[in-house]
Amino acid sequence: MKIGTLTLDNPFIAAPLAGVTDSAYRSILSEMGAALTCTEMVSGKGLLYENRKTEELLLIRPEEGPVSYQIFGGEPDVMRETAARLCGRENALFDINMGCPVPKVVKNGEGSALLKDLDRLYDVAHAVCEAADKPVTIKIRKGWDADHIVAAEAAKAAEAAGCAAITIHGRTREQYYTGKADWDIIAQVKKAVSIPVIGNGDVFAAADAVRMMDETGCDGVMIARGMLGNPWIFREAVSLWRDGEELPAPPAEEKRRIMLLHFARMMEDKGEKRAVLEMRKHFGWYTKGRPGSTALRRKVNTVTTADELRMLIENVQ
Repeated sequence: MKIGTLTLDNPFIAAPLAGVTDSAYRSILSEMGAALTCTEMVSGKGLLYENRKTEELLLIRPEEGPVSYQIFGGEPDVMRETAARLCGRENALFDINMGCPVPKVVKNGEGSALLKDLDRLYDVAHAVCEAADKPVTIKIRKGWDADHIVAAEAAKAAEAAGCAAITIHGRTREQYYTGKADWDIIAQVKKAVSIPVIGNGDVFAAADAVRMMDETGCDGVMIARGMLGNPWIFREAVSLWRDGEELPAPPAEEKRRIMLLHFARMMEDKGEKRAVLEMRKHFGWYTKGRPGSTALRRKVNTVTTADELRMLIENVQ
């Protein structure tokens, strides 16, 4: 798949997830076959105000493949300056989040709120496209609510503004992550524009990713909750898409190896205390459904040192 000047090795992309897709986990996802990964959302205002945490979100490790900086904001001038300040970095793309449903984002006229004002959506996208030194994409939802389904119109506005691709999540803002994702809207957006369309929503296995492409005609698939504790989903999706081969689930030894590698990289980036606290939630995702996982998850929430956490990882079956 080609997005502007960037050619991806395959059509499977790792979604930006707050508190999940830091540089350590993105590097694991890249090695498992994700053709593109995305940073956690970066606030345009936070960057301009030189928020200390913002710079951490922009870190790209040497082990990573192509990375998209996902930025968000509702003011064209702020977003133009945000893109301008990020020029010359190691990222491969800029993505504008126009789909986040979180109240504290929406109330500021950002994220999904832009779906209620397509003129402003265009202005924000156009401002970023003018200032960016790399291709720009946007991520949207199907609409604000069931009475305001605007995905096709929003996609056309983004294309007119100069965006190189569009990701569409098949739920409205009001749905958050409840109910079933509407894949038909992905097909509608694909028919509405000539730039690449990336589908998103309810992809929890390799077969889901390939089926989404078959059913909607989308150019790529963005995997979100399906990659929690399961970076192998990308390797499996690539194998099924490219060769028609279903790969077996990773053995316990492989699980342990990746968990230890993930934790080691998190330690390098964040230090022991933060890495232990943040890895505990990943541990729960990695071990879900494994033998004895319930007892291990109870224990992991009490560990405070790297050695204790490594010992628990070594006991994963």
